[in-house]
Amino acid sequence: MKKALSIALILSMVIIVFAGCAPDSPPAASGQTSSGASSQPAPSKEEPSKVYTLQIGHAQPETNPRHISLLAFKEMVEDKTNGGIIVEIFPAGQLGNEKEMVEAVKMGTLQGMRGGHFEYLQKALIFTLPFLCENAKQVEALMNSDFALEICEPAKEHDLIVLGIGDAGGFRHFSNNVRQIKKPEDLAGLKMRIPGMDTVDRTFKALGATTVNVPYADLYMALKTGVADGQENPAVNVEGMKFYEVQKYFTMVSYQFHPDPFWVNLDWFNSLPEDYQQILYECTKESMKVNNKAIAENEAAAIAVIENNAEVYYPTPEEIQAFRDAVEVVYDQYLEEGLITQEELDTMRRIVAEAK
Repeated sequence: MKKALSIALILSMVIIVFAGCAPDSPPAASGQTSSGASSQPAPSKEEPSKVYTLQIGHAQPETNPRHISLLAFKEMVEDKTNGGIIVEIFPAGQLGNEKEMVEAVKMGTLQGMRGGHFEYLQKALIFTLPFLCENAKQVEALMNSDFALEICEPAKEHDLIVLGIGDAGGFRHFSNNVRQIKKPEDLAGLKMRIPGMDTVDRTFKALGATTVNVPYADLYMALKTGVADGQENPAVNVEGMKFYEVQKYFTMVSYQFHPDPFWVNLDWFNSLPEDYQQILYECTKESMKVNNKAIAENEAAAIAVIENNAEVYYPTPEEIQAFRDAVEVVYDQYLEEGLITQEELDTMRRIVAEAK
């Protein structure tokens, strides 16, 4: 009897053990309880099967909005691709001047470059016509327009692609070491540095100045040694490069802004997976917002530094109009030479007017 009870007890225990091992319901998915609530962090992104390197050069110092926005671009791209694209940034002309860097991007020895060199996109010079825009809102609207993207399409013919356009530093102003510029006639005979840009050259010549082409990285010394009497740049550039140390007179004329295209080698871009290409477009757009915000935040501080180190003049509206009238000939020349059509000019002016 005792033996029978012992066998029965052992059988009962075996049944209980096996019953406990068999689940009553399907197991919960990984990271969830049976009720569906998450008990674990979401799984991390998959490791990229291939890592691409995007080296980007530019000519501005590390304090400049261009560099600040590229740091934001780097962070966004590396995060969104989970390290699938590694971004390396080379500021302050480490890889050469803007012309040399664009050439390197075209040849594929450098993947990317930020800066306003337009040898391979001459049509974009129409954005630099004098007094085209009056405020930052108008500039941003024009640079973010479908019209601007259309203007950039021909870059592909030179193995380049423009992923987006920003503002190269805000509105540009005049400075020199000879006299204060209050009216167009005050520029007569001055040697003004130009950045190799046709509209700047024509603008200064329309105002009676002579022009000398000097690379940006060499400009400080050119002003110090008298190779050029003066120059034109936005306040953030002047402050960042300390041009106020070698320039006595500044005129806050806001005569022009420069587009800041992000050039990328087309073959390298086409080698990327489609989702990476889209990420680069999106991150470029977001980084340009960072760029424009940094310009707005830094401009007032930059102007204060200039005012503490040089003589600064703010023209009256009537004086600004005199400058506008004097450079209207540049528009006439562009229309007459077929560098811009009346339809294109009307389109730009409409975009600008609607942004007021």
